[in-house]
Amino acid sequence: MHRHLSVIRRRIFTCFVSFPSKPLNPPNPRKNGFFLSRFLSTMANPHRNPDPDDPSSLMKEDGIATCSAMWIESFREPNKTVTNLTTSLRRFELWVIAYQKVCADEMGSYMPRSAIQKSALEDLLALRNAVLDSRFKWGSRLEFYIRSPKDKIDLESLSKRKIKALLTTTQPTAFQDRIVQEVLFMILEPIYESRFSQKSFAFRPGRNAHTVLRVIRRSFAGYLWYLKGDVSTILDGVKVGMVINALLRDVRDKKVIDLIKSALVSPVITSRVVEGEKKKKKRKYQKKRVLADDEPKPDPYWLQTFFGFAPEEAEKLPSWGHCGILSPLLANVCLDELDHWMEGKIKEFFHPSKSDVIWNSPDGEDEQGNTSWPEFVPTSGPDKTRKMDYIRYGGHILIGVRGPRADAATLRKQLIEFCEQKYLLKLYNECLPIEHITKGIMFLDHVLCRRVVYPTLRYTATGGKIISEKGVGTLLSVTASLKQCIKQFRKLDFLKGDRDPDPQPCFRMFHATQAHTNAQMNKFLSTMVEWYRYADNRKKVVNFCSYILRGSLAKLYAAKYKLRSRAKVYKIASRNLSRPLKEKKGQSPEYHNLLRMGLVDSIDGLQYTRMSLVPETDYTPFPSGWRPEHEKVLLEYIRLEDTKTLEEQRQCLREQGLITPQDYISMLVWNYKRNASFADQMPLLEANNAQRAKEFLLGPSGEDSKSRIGDDEESGESIIQAAQM
Repeated sequence: MHRHLSVIRRRIFTCFVSFPSKPLNPPNPRKNGFFLSRFLSTMANPHRNPDPDDPSSLMKEDGIATCSAMWIESFREPNKTVTNLTTSLRRFELWVIAYQKVCADEMGSYMPRSAIQKSALEDLLALRNAVLDSRFKWGSRLEFYIRSPKDKIDLESLSKRKIKALLTTTQPTAFQDRIVQEVLFMILEPIYESRFSQKSFAFRPGRNAHTVLRVIRRSFAGYLWYLKGDVSTILDGVKVGMVINALLRDVRDKKVIDLIKSALVSPVITSRVVEGEKKKKKRKYQKKRVLADDEPKPDPYWLQTFFGFAPEEAEKLPSWGHCGILSPLLANVCLDELDHWMEGKIKEFFHPSKSDVIWNSPDGEDEQGNTSWPEFVPTSGPDKTRKMDYIRYGGHILIGVRGPRADAATLRKQLIEFCEQKYLLKLYNECLPIEHITKGIMFLDHVLCRRVVYPTLRYTATGGKIISEKGVGTLLSVTASLKQCIKQFRKLDFLKGDRDPDPQPCFRMFHATQAHTNAQMNKFLSTMVEWYRYADNRKKVVNFCSYILRGSLAKLYAAKYKLRSRAKVYKIASRNLSRPLKEKKGQSPEYHNLLRMGLVDSIDGLQYTRMSLVPETDYTPFPSGWRPEHEKVLLEYIRLEDTKTLEEQRQCLREQGLITPQDYISMLVWNYKRNASFADQMPLLEANNAQRAKEFLLGPSGEDSKSRIGDDEESGESIIQAAQM
């Protein structure tokens, strides 16, 4: 209250002192009193003249509805050049959603819109206006328009030494920078998701590594030669001109382009390690830090361990300047031209052969054979269809070629020339090796190889005799790399050795209870089961992971409870380590008694200790022309909005007899009673019944006679009977 009165007094004072310096007329107390009372009444009733920049007055629509409208508009016209992004950048609803998302990452919990304080909304509005007026600067460390709710540092009270350290050392991304990044991401993502090629799968919603493996299993079975390339060096260092030129192909909004360009150009301050500087030694025993109430919890141990299993293709995440979460999207924008160039090469390379059993149609997509089961071992020759396919995951590409090796060499030469001209990236033949399917191609820690199988073919010969004979065929095998799995475990210090791996104790869980440790490892194993879901050797590789973790925990418990060997641990705790371990006998009551009294936690045994417990490989067929669910919904919604589509569906229903003409007449009467226009309902009637219904409803002369329709339910039946006469 006192703060509000002080603001009023300051405004009144500025109003009086802002008069010109000319001689004033003699004061009129009546006039001045009226002016003062009117001014105070205006200040007391701010709703009489609403402020156009008031945050509450700017949030007129729901932010989710605004985002949905942007996605629908982008997918309705995917090839349209966008020129009015500043209008979307001005929408305050998007800024509120961005604030909620950043707060969720910062605080660890979602903040509803009603919980946002008015002061935060005012600061958020100031940030939006600064961005629109080109006053916003990326990477600012002392001047903030809005700060994190948990940032309690008073910058005015900092010493010069702390300010210098703040300006010269590496600092996390500012809170307001992340808000601007989120807003730009929400605006640009629907525009480019509608334009991106269906051959790219990384850094996109609804597409992941599992999608790539399923596409490979379905579409790459008939290919003999493979090109595996790494163009991720494009993602290492940002080239501002290349990124801006890629954006200008589809976006022509100067405000947004300049904002992204300033994020790419603004220097990122990183601390430098001075030679000879002594590093601070870590304390041998550190006190356990207690998290604050609003501080998010760190990733659990099982999740950190699983992140260590990231394949080579998924390890590198682009980070350009101050773009933050925009960097992966911009990387896809730059590499999208490569995707479309490869799509053109796929159409150019395709030459069908009628004598082939697969891909023999002109379009190449309507397979007449089973592509996941090519029947002939040789997949090249003059009587075979020449075809190629391509996928990209981040900066890694995989190309399959069905034809002679010379075709793959020609394609490699053209690809090298394209990358050199478009991305100024010099590639060599060693960077794009041509490998045969029999050698095994590694992609996303899975090995693609060809297995020769001999199925038993049963068919009915002439005369009705059933013949069974051995056939021969090839089957594409997508197998998890056990060698790569051992390498990842060794990197995480879970084992040592390659030929005969020996589990090592995970001492990071030394101070945790047995129940907590087993629960962490079970979560990790459940995640690994899901990761190897589409691998042919899913049972084998998951059982191996369970063996490594079980041996690691057994060694940990042997050291913790002084049992000396794993055999004693297995003897007490059983094979799956589900029984409690104790240091001495009789030190505590029986475990079952403590469990029944609720004094201890139940210990879950380690999962998948036997291969029979591991679920089977998922061989669900992958549909042709697959799209993520959100894209299917968008395209279906846009299709149903078209009046021609609705009329086609109604016509189809009438032809199939699912809806009779009487039902259409009842719909007409129901709408007519609600003063609906008769002309709008005419397409619902068939041509032979439309004129009769019109004459009955409007009369032979065409005049309106609502008295002919009653308000009761029997009127509909009389109309139907009259229309059928």
